Amino acid sequence: MTPPRWFALEDDGERRTLRLASAWRLPQLAEIEIALAQLALQGDGVLQIDGSALESIDSASALVLLRVLAGARRSDAAWVGFNEVDQRIVEQVRTHLAAAEPTPATRAFGPLARLGQSVFSFGSLLGGHVNFFGATLFALAELVPRPRRLRLRELTVQLEQVGLQAIPVVALVTALIGVVLTYLLGLQAEKYGANIFVVDGVGIGATRELAPIIVAVIVAGRSGAAFTAQLGSMRLTEETDAIRTLGLSPMQVLVVPRVLALMIALPLLVFVGDVMSLVGAMLIAGPMLDVTPVAFVARLREALDVSHVFVGLSKAPVFALVIAVIGCRMGMTVERDTRALGAATTSTVVQSIVAVIVLDAVYAVFMQAIGV
Repeated sequence: MTPPRWFALEDDGERRTLRLASAWRLPQLAEIEIALAQLALQGDGVLQIDGSALESIDSASALVLLRVLAGARRSDAAWVGFNEVDQRIVEQVRTHLAAAEPTPATRAFGPLARLGQSVFSFGSLLGGHVNFFGATLFALAELVPRPRRLRLRELTVQLEQVGLQAIPVVALVTALIGVVLTYLLGLQAEKYGANIFVVDGVGIGATRELAPIIVAVIVAGRSGAAFTAQLGSMRLTEETDAIRTLGLSPMQVLVVPRVLALMIALPLLVFVGDVMSLVGAMLIAGPMLDVTPVAFVARLREALDVSHVFVGLSKAPVFALVIAVIGCRMGMTVERDTRALGAATTSTVVQSIVAVIVLDAVYAVFMQAIGV
């Protein structure tokens, strides 16, 4: 028999009422649980939980009662007669119990469905970038009639970070690329006694293709990731919301200085990369190919047309704009948690490098089509 001190179940034919009594506390939980196990609450009639005679109830006892009701499929029972404190305890336990319920396993998609999902995700990502790109161009256009809106101090700080501080790593990497390229071409040229023509290949290849791509990849991994991390951190700390509260535009305050700084700095870094790649080539050409620095420079003046240098430099602002837009957009739209910030930073680097390579391929085809 159910001990009457904990509850009593009444049935008047139309309604069943479970009247709780005494104090439902943790020390008596085992007895309460055994008593509840003897109840038969299943049925289609109306069930009512009456707490008017209840002295008190804690969260552990409320959890046991709710689980018994859920097991009997009577979670729809009406709760009456509870005081404010006990009612709040029951509601809080009910809320946490509902949140802790396991989510149903999602059905595994087939290969075609996964392909469609990937295409849809890529389309959404590309559409977001295009939308942000348009917003960036609009923000830049706003500076034409009102140039005083440009924040020169922030622009100067960004120029130092993305430009001056990047010169050492750009110079080192491009110089080594020049050395490696000269070495590889020299191994083949020596077989035919065409050592001097290595200067042609290195000069044109480095200035037209290699230096812009290598420098853009370095900037994507360095500055693009930094943009995402900086703006994402500001979004996590709600600094961007504070900027909007002050009546300022986050695009003008945060995005425009970074975009302009990168578009100014990248052509200069590419020029540094051109020079250092040729310097590295010249240093290895002497001992390896018996091409003296004087002969190297003389041949370079003959073989390297200035148009190749201009073609390489003309790519830099386009690369810079794409890298800055991707980095800023990923930072401005990152989810408000640290794990998402790390994933967005990694994604920025990957997307920027892929975008640079694709743009370079399109640029090469276009230049070939117009005969440049």
